[in-house]
Amino acid sequence: MDNNQSCIRVFADKVQIDNCRRTLQANEKAFGKLSNLLALAGNEVRLKILFLLEEEKELCPCDLSDILGMSIPAVSQHLRKLKDGNIIEGRRDGQTIFYSLKPEQLTLLRPFFKIITGKNLIKETV
Repeated sequence: MDNNQSCIRVFADKVQIDNCRRTLQANEKAFGKLSNLLALAGNEVRLKILFLLEEEKELCPCDLSDILGMSIPAVSQHLRKLKDGNIIEGRRDGQTIFYSLKPEQLTLLRPFFKIITGKNLIKETV
């Protein structure tokens, strides 16, 4: 490719193109779920909430408010988005609702959390 970003293809590999299309189509539902998760986790506050829920297993909005230095209504808005996105779930204990990550979401998020904590950093070799 030259500087103007044009593409001049001499031969299109129809088999490759068809295989790629089939692969995308076969995994369409998974792409949708992961895209939704990443869109919600792409907000820094929500990513911190998800990280904290993974670390502590469950927290209530008051705990998160104190930890993050945010108002309870602000934290609750983020929790609502995460719950509506099917990423977290709530458990009521009297007047308090404790939130936790859904196990299937944790599987997807855990590698990102390892990067955050430095437990999965690739060391450069000299």
